[in-house]
Amino acid sequence: MQFQTKDKALRILENEHRYLTYLMDEWHEIILNFEHDIYDETTGREAFQTLRKQLIAFIDPLKNHTEKEENYFFPLLGQYIGLEQGPILSIEEEHAEIDAYIGHFLHHTRMSLDTLSLADMKALVKDAGEAFEVLTVHFVKEESVLFPMAERMMRETDKEKLLEQVNTLII
Repeated sequence: MQFQTKDKALRILENEHRYLTYLMDEWHEIILNFEHDIYDETTGREAFQTLRKQLIAFIDPLKNHTEKEENYFFPLLGQYIGLEQGPILSIEEEHAEIDAYIGHFLHHTRMSLDTLSLADMKALVKDAGEAFEVLTVHFVKEESVLFPMAERMMRETDKEKLLEQVNTLII
């Protein structure tokens, strides 16, 4: 795997994107199967339950990663480019959008899944699909816009400080 960034702190965040993408790929396959009408009601319900479990397991690593960005990376980069408008603001809005899609899916699936029809499951899976789409584009934006910007603009002392702050596990 080739890293796009040379900075150690940013490599940690980039590597976390790779891990989160790996987890996302596991549940995205289920979404695609729903979209392509692969399931009948029985296999759909089993897949739906698996999707729900995988999304629940995905929340903690995702939250741990986004907290690192929001608590350390964005404020530090914001000292150079500002926080009130521009790329950091839009990235933070995407964090909220991702949370909303996953939260909406989980909220509407907290009851007994036995009562859901295949059509109901297919409709609810759209939230997980939207979360996947936003996350995929989101990671690309961070890696192609914010990370290069940080590498160019941030002072070495700030890069070292960021490395200390983000050098923790997300799992």
